[in-house]
Amino acid sequence: MEERERRRRRWGVLGLKGTDSHVEKLKSCIVFPHRSRMKLWMIRATTMVLLWTCFVQFTTLGELWGPSVLKGWPSCFSHEYSSVTSSLVVKSVPARALPPKRVYQNNGYLMVSCNGGLNQMRAAICDMVAIARYLNVTLIVPELDKTSFWADPSEFEDIFDIDHFITSLRDEVRILKELPRRLKRRVVLGMIYTMPPISWSDISYYQHQVLPLIRKYKVVHLNRTDARLANNGLPFEIQKLRCRVNFGALKFTPQIEELGKKVIRLLRQKGPFMVLHLRYEMDMLAFSGCNQGCNKDEVEELTRMRYAYPWWKEKIINSELKRRDGLCPLTPEETALTLRALDIDSSIQVYIAAGEIYGGTRRMASLAAAYPNLVRKETLLEPSELRFFQNHSSQMAALDYLVSLESDIFVPTYDGNMAKVVDGHRRHLGFRKTILLDRNLLVDLIDQYNDGSFTWNEFSTAVKEAHAEHMGNPTKRLVIPDRPKEEDYFYSNPWECFEPSNEGETSSSI
Repeated sequence: MEERERRRRRWGVLGLKGTDSHVEKLKSCIVFPHRSRMKLWMIRATTMVLLWTCFVQFTTLGELWGPSVLKGWPSCFSHEYSSVTSSLVVKSVPARALPPKRVYQNNGYLMVSCNGGLNQMRAAICDMVAIARYLNVTLIVPELDKTSFWADPSEFEDIFDIDHFITSLRDEVRILKELPRRLKRRVVLGMIYTMPPISWSDISYYQHQVLPLIRKYKVVHLNRTDARLANNGLPFEIQKLRCRVNFGALKFTPQIEELGKKVIRLLRQKGPFMVLHLRYEMDMLAFSGCNQGCNKDEVEELTRMRYAYPWWKEKIINSELKRRDGLCPLTPEETALTLRALDIDSSIQVYIAAGEIYGGTRRMASLAAAYPNLVRKETLLEPSELRFFQNHSSQMAALDYLVSLESDIFVPTYDGNMAKVVDGHRRHLGFRKTILLDRNLLVDLIDQYNDGSFTWNEFSTAVKEAHAEHMGNPTKRLVIPDRPKEEDYFYSNPWECFEPSNEGETSSSI
């Protein structure tokens, strides 16, 4: 009995323990659902907070960034909060409106390879756009010269903003970066027609001689572009388009533009400045045969260089005769005398827009003595800033071009392509002061002064009187029928683009 009681008690305890365990399980079964509901409630509450936070953030962004799907929802913010938020609105830069594409039946594709330096190629690009527009063809972005004396490897997009060039002209002509794939094989197989167009041709030449070839071969390649379109006698719309390309579509790359602005800003910080396009580099002297002031060794070096380039056709040159005819660039010494005679302030900054001056410091001594504030891009900028421009003469020339446009005075010592194109561009910007030196007259006056025939006052008076009307004043181009090389260059004075209602006017002629 005792044993049975012990067993009963034992099992009773065990049963109690078992019952307690079961109760705990039941409790847990009761408590766990309660906890699950608590967790679920917490999750829901957290989700609502997150959603509300997102809603607030998106609404704020909607107010900052402009119209959105949230913009029209009822506002949950006070007027004060809205006013604070509105003060944070960042003014967005409006996208540049693109002109509508011109729709026309494409007659084929025109490829062009420009030749010469930057400004010769710049004018050629303007001509080629006008030609492509008139012929209703598609222009392939022009290829730049990489084989001339400068050997600049730059591509079009290294110098000009290629996308701006294409889009800004889309209402006139279709321009592609490259030929369509189906036509590239024709180029590889040589199934295109390559030709140099005749210099100074009017638009009828391209209509009657070049357009039939484009229709026949689908692709025509013009391998020479310098001065291939006449200065005068063209439809008014073509002249205006040449200007539009030159002054609007041909923007330099942002990198070049920003560096040019920096140079201008550095110059402006110290006052007015004059740009002197001192075309007294080795290539210019060798090409022209001008060696005034050079020693014997330098004359021989220049002569060797002239014979080294077969495309420089003139080999035997009388330097003195050419100088007297006004066909040589002024020397640094002649330039110093001329600027002083014109009463150019000796304290003005003189920015030298040129490459390396032949003869270096020795030849620049008199100019530096007369105008001690001589500067160059190489002296204004850090070497690191010009590192990417080294060995890229066209990009360096682009910097000089930008500075030349903004100068208080622009003085070229030779009427090359840069002098002419910058002159025309400065006229477009409001006839900014450009002193166009009459070299034919100047060398005679300088020689007489050096010989003692003139006093300084007599010399200075003669120089100023000779250049009174050579300051970039409004005028018409001089037209010389049948002698286009001797008449005024279109890009030096595109007067048709300065006045909106002069379609019936003509240039002066002799």
